[in-house]
Amino acid sequence: MSAFSQERLLQVLLAPQISEKATQIADKNEQVVFKVASDATKPEVKAAVELLFKVQVESVQIANVKGKVKRFGRSFGRRKDWKKAFVSLKPGQEINFAAGE
Repeated sequence: MSAFSQERLLQVLLAPQISEKATQIADKNEQVVFKVASDATKPEVKAAVELLFKVQVESVQIANVKGKVKRFGRSFGRRKDWKKAFVSLKPGQEINFAAGE
């Protein structure tokens, strides 16, 4: 855990990703989905989740999400690309966002 500065780890996780798909994944695979910094690595995400939520992480999968193209009248704009991390927790571990841990 000392491989990363605590300051950096606090900047890695941006927000939990709450959606129907994320809820299904949480129920079925005991995984939690986070929106993470675009330059975050798997070891950084693992260390950050363990530090912030005091749980044990089994593995991390990361996906780059392409920003959608949106229209504003005649002109086109594009949302930012972002990165999401699927964090698998060890059996018996859980993160409850509703409780406000």
